[in-house]
Amino acid sequence: MCEITKEQVFDAISTVIDPEVGFNLVEMGLIYDAIVEESCNVVVVMTLSTRGCPLHQMIKTWVQEAVEKLDGVGVVEVDVVWEPEWNISMADDNVKEALSGGMPS
Repeated sequence: MCEITKEQVFDAISTVIDPEVGFNLVEMGLIYDAIVEESCNVVVVMTLSTRGCPLHQMIKTWVQEAVEKLDGVGVVEVDVVWEPEWNISMADDNVKEALSGGMPS
């Protein structure tokens, strides 16, 4: 039985900062799901803010490396999806406020 929780995976991923905006991927709403299998393999389902993100591969690697730091984790797979398409409404309020320049949305 695997002891790793989805919350632990999200906590690990929250250490990954999007260098373009300075917020972590979880608070930006870019992490859609984390599936922890009984074998402790983890599949992270995420997106990026734009399809043309120049850091696409680096961010995938950072997410994988962050999750691999969890005790007892098995194989970590990062699945980047484009549906649903990310938009600013998926981000936490503090991110929305900062990215909109403090203007009400």
